[in-house]
Amino acid sequence: MPPRNVEEVGGGCETDTLGLDQIDQLVNGTTTDTAPAAKRPPRQIVWRNVALFAVLHLGALYSIFLIPQAKYQTLLWSCFMYYLAAMGITAGAHRLWSHRSYKARLPLKIFLLFCNCISFQNSVFEWARDHRAHHKFSETDADPHNAKRGFFFAHIGWLLVKKHPEVKEKGKSVDLTDLKNDPAIAFQHRHYLKLVVPLCFILPTFIPVYLWDESAFIAFYIAAVLRYALVLNATWLVNSAAHMWGQRPYDHRINPAENMAVALCATGEGFHNYHHVFPHDYSTSEYGWRLNLTTMFIDTMSWFGLAYDCRKIPDSVVERRRQRTGNKADDSTCHSD
Repeated sequence: MPPRNVEEVGGGCETDTLGLDQIDQLVNGTTTDTAPAAKRPPRQIVWRNVALFAVLHLGALYSIFLIPQAKYQTLLWSCFMYYLAAMGITAGAHRLWSHRSYKARLPLKIFLLFCNCISFQNSVFEWARDHRAHHKFSETDADPHNAKRGFFFAHIGWLLVKKHPEVKEKGKSVDLTDLKNDPAIAFQHRHYLKLVVPLCFILPTFIPVYLWDESAFIAFYIAAVLRYALVLNATWLVNSAAHMWGQRPYDHRINPAENMAVALCATGEGFHNYHHVFPHDYSTSEYGWRLNLTTMFIDTMSWFGLAYDCRKIPDSVVERRRQRTGNKADDSTCHSD
């Protein structure tokens, strides 16, 4: 689909009301800690996490061989559950609660918290806390998944070891007041473990068994285990692959890149050079719905009046930044059809 300007979005997603100078200051502000990393302490492996993720991925690998035996309804249901889980992360934990790039009415908040539990990637409070630290201290030792420590660490390794002391120390400076004052987030955080097991594993298994007589064994492995592992890895690719490979048309000085494969897997989160330059843009991209199911979802919710005050960086600011710091070769490639 061709790029969509924010003026084309109905139901309240309009251009950010910040002035151009204010946005430019926001865009060009240097909040990232770029000091060279000190000698790192020895890694302390969390063996429980190693075991759990090993079992999950072995189960997901086994699930692939069960796909030919599954009913087509189960495969469609698994894709739908993938989409719901993804929206819980991308539209919910990321764009709504981490960056406050748009506002949501209570029914949409509840729905996104429901979807977030399906994704099982920690509570919204913990996810947003780590993500705000990631942006504030990107690719330093205070970044929870510092990509300068290698692909494996940025992808999954950061979850297999104890956090670097800098993550804990500098993370204290991240403002979480809005998250702490949100009763919906507080409820989910308080009851998280009670919610994720039925929503991430039991519900995806129960529906195929009850509605179209699927084998419980196949339903569990495909709609729960395989789907869960795929959503996890799609999210992790944003931290790893999108910080290493791709084009940098907005700022060639940073590692986050435009990675179309990641955008496809992560429902629109692969336009990472743009996102790190303009983190408060609700679309995380200047291309509207192109490879961006999350923006499509938010725009649809806006049309129904459930999402509003969607922040969009004006084209003039994007172009000014592109001309100043972008990689010109990447820029011409990104804008060719």
